[in-house]
Amino acid sequence: MTQKTDNRDSRLIPILREGVAVIQMIFFKECREMVGTTRPDLNPATTTMLAGAITNEIFGSHNPDEKFRGFYNSHRSLIEQELLNLRNSLPHLNTPLTAALRTQVLCDNQEGSDSSQLLKQAESLGLLMLDQELPLPSVFMEMVRSLGAQHELIIPPVEINSCEEQNLLQ
Repeated sequence: MTQKTDNRDSRLIPILREGVAVIQMIFFKECREMVGTTRPDLNPATTTMLAGAITNEIFGSHNPDEKFRGFYNSHRSLIEQELLNLRNSLPHLNTPLTAALRTQVLCDNQEGSDSSQLLKQAESLGLLMLDQELPLPSVFMEMVRSLGAQHELIIPPVEINSCEEQNLLQ
């Protein structure tokens, strides 16, 4: 019996992490659009790098490559300024962001690491919705599928009838 639970848990964490990654991609996409709008003086490459640095800061996924570390170091004040503006710039992402960060911390905890500082940082930036509870995995993944489809990152499953199924099998 313990084997089944461990097996189920071992499949659940990677699935939840994929969901977090989808929310992270959505956040990056919207952040890049926001930066492009609020900072039209930046060239597209800088806009993309800035959005990536902001996203990495929120999700704690810093790229160790020298190119990205150099960008982060030379644009640190701009990144911090944009982080402080997120609460007002992308408020519609607070709910999925809260769910994704809490899910990420839960997954990290299950794997023996502590990333709770991400929640503290998100709270200090006004991005964490404190009254929102951690969603059940099925609820989280449904939100991920819905948002992923809206942003054309995921093709939602389509129900087919038995006649269509038979045609596919022939």
